[in-house]
Amino acid sequence: MAASEDDNFDEEFENLENKQRLKAALHYTVGKICEEIGEEASLRYSKHFIAALTETTFKQIDSFATDLELFAKHAKRTVINSDDVVLLSRRSSVLNQHMKERSQELNEAHVIERANKKSKKAKKQKTLTTTDEPLE
Repeated sequence: MAASEDDNFDEEFENLENKQRLKAALHYTVGKICEEIGEEASLRYSKHFIAALTETTFKQIDSFATDLELFAKHAKRTVINSDDVVLLSRRSSVLNQHMKERSQELNEAHVIERANKKSKKAKKQKTLTTTDEPLE
């Protein structure tokens, strides 16, 4: 039983460590974006503002991740796909329309890619069958 508790503790510690790394990376990125925008607009952002924006962004991303997982689970899938992302964007009509268009473009590109692979495979099979014929 003690080994199981140790494993749980180690797992929780590792999750906390990963979460802190993600927050640190997000904080750095938010800071850089604020710096760039500040230079363009001749503005300065306080460290408190950047920290608050980082925390808000992290919570929103966490909420999005949870929603995406639940959408996939509801559809009895283990993988999140573009339909889940479109569903996530439903609260913003402009974003939702953009995501639908982008999803359709990606699906069309995927269909073309699969067709190209099939034709290449068919050509390769045809080449193999013609070279296997005995020469007279």
